[in-house]
Amino acid sequence: MTAEQTNSGGCGGLCAEGLGFDFTMAFQPIVDVNGGRPWAHEALVRGPNGQGAGWVLGQVTEANRYAFDQACRIKAIELAARLGLGQSDAYLSINFLPNAVYQAETCIRATLAAAGRTGFPPKRIIFEVTENERVVDSAHLKSIFAEYKRQGFHTAIDDFGSGYSGLNLLAEFQPDIIKLDMELTRAIDTDRARRSIVGAILNVCRDLGIIPVAEGVETPGEAKALRDLGITLMQGYLFARPALETLVSAPVVDAGLVEA
Repeated sequence: MTAEQTNSGGCGGLCAEGLGFDFTMAFQPIVDVNGGRPWAHEALVRGPNGQGAGWVLGQVTEANRYAFDQACRIKAIELAARLGLGQSDAYLSINFLPNAVYQAETCIRATLAAAGRTGFPPKRIIFEVTENERVVDSAHLKSIFAEYKRQGFHTAIDDFGSGYSGLNLLAEFQPDIIKLDMELTRAIDTDRARRSIVGAILNVCRDLGIIPVAEGVETPGEAKALRDLGITLMQGYLFARPALETLVSAPVVDAGLVEA
């Protein structure tokens, strides 16, 4: 999800008054293994003292869901800008809750205002929706993605291959990016079935002009197998763990052969 430092301004009033709890963000890079540097940084929600995402999400209710979603976007942008991400060429990836968005053009105003206030380029923001969240209204989600694209944001389906809709979700709308769930990438170097499935998904991505990202990469073998399949954007503990309120510079990676 998203956040700035807990002792800064920004949405502090919204967090305290609208939610009744505060939170911050950790950042985990998505690495371009060809260039050996972060292509993007994903903002991941954390408690103010580093508590895990479960601690924060356990306090989100139907009553504060919308306020939480809005506060997350603002915190992610403000903290990323403060850490200097806006001066790099890397993207900022923000998770959003599709069932908390009423009208996309209205909900996006706070995001645009935060980007304008901090000087963060909107064209370098990615909005991710997780496939693990059941989408109540797929037509509504499609309209959200269309509006985000119209505004110049990039869109992504997170955890692809593990959730409710799978290929049905992809058939409804085509995002700019899909992030392959770690259950598909785990031990892919020794698992023929996973290589075959991921290879088929990559064919779809190429046909539809979608950028694939591999999540949960933990070993050099997995990274090499994914690179051999044609995936150059990867995220996982092999490169860097999420770092609280910090942008991690991932280690240099050569083309197709990752050194632990």
